[in-house]
Amino acid sequence: MLIQDRIKLIIKANKEAPSSFADNIGIKRSNLSHVLSGRNKPSLDFLSKIITSYPNVNASWLITGETRDGEFEEGIEKSKNTPDSKTPQKDIEQILITYTDGSFKLYRPSEL
Repeated sequence: MLIQDRIKLIIKANKEAPSSFADNIGIKRSNLSHVLSGRNKPSLDFLSKIITSYPNVNASWLITGETRDGEFEEGIEKSKNTPDSKTPQKDIEQILITYTDGSFKLYRPSEL
């Protein structure tokens, strides 16, 4: 779904006409028309006005089409693969390597 389609969906979900939507977010009606037609891409200011005027709109969804939830620390997203103090340390029990010919090799740390 394109960003203009997501904006159209917001307008429809709020049961508004495009003209009243433009007035509500504080942009020119022609600017909205150009975005909805795909002629122009919405600016950051345009998107910010939507998010500010409609707090129920998820910013990530509006911009990318996907909803994201995550934890951020000092501006850097924590990696989900990096253990933290809340995650108990796990030991490796075994490693299995499979080959294209159907054979395999099993490694156990206790045997190394």
